[in-house]
Amino acid sequence: MAPPRGKKTGSTGRTGRTLGRRSLLAGAASLTAAGTLGATTACSRVSSAGTGDGGDLLERMRIQGTVKVGIAGEQPYSYIDKNGELTGASPAIARVIFGRLGIDNVQPMPTEFASLIPGLNSQQFDVVAAGMYITPERCAQVLFADPEYEMRDAFIVRKGNPLGLHTYKDIAEKGAKLATGVGYAEIDYAKDAGIKESEIKLLPDQLAGLLEVQGGRADVFAGTAVTVRNVVRQSKSGKTEYTKAFTPQLDGKPDLGTGAFAFRKGETKLRDAFNEELHKMKKSGELLRIMKPFGFIEQEMTTQTAKERCK
Repeated sequence: MAPPRGKKTGSTGRTGRTLGRRSLLAGAASLTAAGTLGATTACSRVSSAGTGDGGDLLERMRIQGTVKVGIAGEQPYSYIDKNGELTGASPAIARVIFGRLGIDNVQPMPTEFASLIPGLNSQQFDVVAAGMYITPERCAQVLFADPEYEMRDAFIVRKGNPLGLHTYKDIAEKGAKLATGVGYAEIDYAKDAGIKESEIKLLPDQLAGLLEVQGGRADVFAGTAVTVRNVVRQSKSGKTEYTKAFTPQLDGKPDLGTGAFAFRKGETKLRDAFNEELHKMKKSGELLRIMKPFGFIEQEMTTQTAKERCK
């Protein structure tokens, strides 16, 4: 997807219009514990959005020295590694930008992708740092920074790609067995190509997808290009491969997803300050240098704006 991002679909969920990306190797126990903590402490936070002056969250975070970031446990966007440490492209970006804004501590608040927007708006955390795709539906609920990346799709297939699957149309025309993640935007892409939703096998994440294809229970797993590349490389099984990235279609038009940080409506001061630092990083090439270790490539950097994506 995406799920990001994920790229998911649905109003609360990475691209197009579905829900979210899922974890690859994230620690499920860590996610559950932290998510529960966030839920039980949310009542102590008071929103500054809607004050009419752009919100005072930035000033309050500077005083506290901490920003609470909502993550969805999905590689390579944001996740808890095997050592229990917060990692991923979004946390790496967050540490740099919030550090330059005078906020040194980045505290992860893991949750399900579909719970990111509700959690943000109920003040369980201060910002969503999960590579969330910008869609008009989500723009009605949250305030997006400008995107840090744009993403195409790719497939996991058996070695040699015996069915010749390169697009969703190929899957539909050849009657191949498709799997993807729960809430992924790829569900809508497949439906747009004529594949019935009832025929799509839904799995928790891309690692499960690789195992499904490797075991012959699915012909193809669809996801975002970066997640697909990473899981195939990390598995080293030799029984699967990833296809060349392509731009999927939605409603008959090319749909290139873009992922970004999300803030509560009204927190324009925080969003604008974040954007200012992000633009500096883009111009200097620092953003790519930070994201590259997580599998992102130069062709996935973008100059698009949130305003353009929210239309």
